[in-house]
Amino acid sequence: MSAQEVTYEEVAAAAVRMVEGGQPVTVGALHDALGVASLQALHRHLAAWRASQTPAAEASMAIPEAVTTALMSWAQQLAESARSGLRSGLEQADGDLASLLALNEQLEGGQSELRAQLEQLTQVRDQALAKLAERDEQINRLTVELRHARDVATEALVGKAKDQLAIDGKDAQITELRRQLEQNLAASAAQSDARLAIEMELVGATTARDNLASEVKALRAELDAQRI
Repeated sequence: MSAQEVTYEEVAAAAVRMVEGGQPVTVGALHDALGVASLQALHRHLAAWRASQTPAAEASMAIPEAVTTALMSWAQQLAESARSGLRSGLEQADGDLASLLALNEQLEGGQSELRAQLEQLTQVRDQALAKLAERDEQINRLTVELRHARDVATEALVGKAKDQLAIDGKDAQITELRRQLEQNLAASAAQSDARLAIEMELVGATTARDNLASEVKALRAELDAQRI
């Protein structure tokens, strides 16, 4: 039942049942009986119901006009009844106040529990944030280390590539030198063969010349001998 559904008649009926059952009529008791969350509406309807009960109490205590001799006694009884009504009202007010205080303590207890839960959740959140910051720091450090390792690996690969290019260049130079050497050796061999052939030809020509000179000398000797 919501606060908008509470009516004076419902509060009055509940109050009458409590009176008939010998129970004190308080805001807390009405709250428990009706299950209403609005204490302000209950207090307003309860005050109106109590105000409606006062004339009935006074009417029930009215003294007949014929009993004039007991006027003083009636006045005393009326004063005592008024004092009793005031005391009852004060007791009811005290009961209402105690009920409101009890409800307030319950609400404060619930708020304290909620504050404790909030503090616990805040602590858990702070711990999670601290762990997250630590993880971020580790990730940043690992990122820097990974970048450094990548740079070192890149430099090593570049150096290796340069060395390989240098080796390949040297191999090409050696191959070219070997080819040139082979060409030079072949040319030298050809020149040696040509020189040897020329020398052989010169040796042959010299031998032929010497033989021819010997033959000419022999012929001259024969001619000289015939002349004698």
